[in-house]
Amino acid sequence: MEKFNSKLYLENCYIMQENEKLRKTAEILNQENQALLIELQKKLAAAAAATSGSSIPDLNLSAASTATKSSKTSKK
Repeated sequence: MEKFNSKLYLENCYIMQENEKLRKTAEILNQENQALLIELQKKLAAAAAATSGSSIPDLNLSAASTATKSSKTSKK
């Protein structure tokens, strides 16, 4: 019975470590998501101001800078 309890204890420790890693990853992804949302809102506002007569905004105003930012944050 002790052997079984030890095995469960070690498995529980491993699961807690993995959970902590996933929590940190989720936190980073949430921060990136918030940053991208803010950037999108800025682009939509800029597009709406630039094209007051057009109903379809151009979301590709700075696609290259977005890709660069995403690749930099992914490498952390």
